[in-house]
Amino acid sequence: MKVGLIQTRCEEDQKANLEKTLEKIREVARKGAQVICLQELFLTPYFCKREDVDFFKLAEPVPGPTTEVMQEIARELGVVLIVSLFEKRSSGIYHNTAAIVDADGRLLGKYRKMHIPDDPGYYEKFYFTPGDLGYPVWDTKFGKIGVLICWDQWYPEAARLAALKGAQILFYPTAIGWHLDEKDSLGEAQHSAWETVQRGHAVANGCYVVAVNRVGVEESSQFFGGSFVADPHGQLLYKASHEEEETSVVECDLDYLEDVRCNWPFFRDRRIDSFGDLQKRFID
Repeated sequence: MKVGLIQTRCEEDQKANLEKTLEKIREVARKGAQVICLQELFLTPYFCKREDVDFFKLAEPVPGPTTEVMQEIARELGVVLIVSLFEKRSSGIYHNTAAIVDADGRLLGKYRKMHIPDDPGYYEKFYFTPGDLGYPVWDTKFGKIGVLICWDQWYPEAARLAALKGAQILFYPTAIGWHLDEKDSLGEAQHSAWETVQRGHAVANGCYVVAVNRVGVEESSQFFGGSFVADPHGQLLYKASHEEEETSVVECDLDYLEDVRCNWPFFRDRRIDSFGDLQKRFID
């Protein structure tokens, strides 16, 4: 499977962001990309930096106008698209959602972000209801994929469940960065933690991991880019810069997963009889 990554800045103009993204989808498709992942909430700047009810006007139904545009271009180019959107489910119920469009333009389904952060500059609990669709896996034209979103990437249980359902590649649309007043002291450590935990998911589950982040300064934060592809040994096949818009196409050998999982049989040796306490919030 050839995966396409699109790492960009976001402007205030949603139409401009959409047009730029469509142009870059065509760009990576020309380079051979088969499954293309967009960054988290690609249509807008990251509005969760403050709590403001006016931002709910940015949401749209899924399926809706943006998914229709993406279905059309997916059908035209014969590519699979992972499209991260602000979903309006009903008045008062909104989700951070990824729509999965197959290469024939069919909307295969959607994933609603399960883990919702609430930190300074990341006030997502104000906007997003936690997901209720579980951790689905989609059998696309080019292979089986799982899709998780940003804060989900810190949780090994989410990656494991998607992998156990057959995901060969885990995609993480992302919007994460540095607080400008912390970058000098904590920036390197924060980025390292973000990258390392996801490379660990690739190793523990014998799969590929694709993380697609945004770049640019938005108010008090600098989104740190660094989009990457990790193989089942956690090795980086590609890593984007921290500041520049970039697109890339990376080949992932799905046949290789069979060899890795046979030689490192983590699924076989899991003591599932001993994991019951994972359903507890804390073990006293």
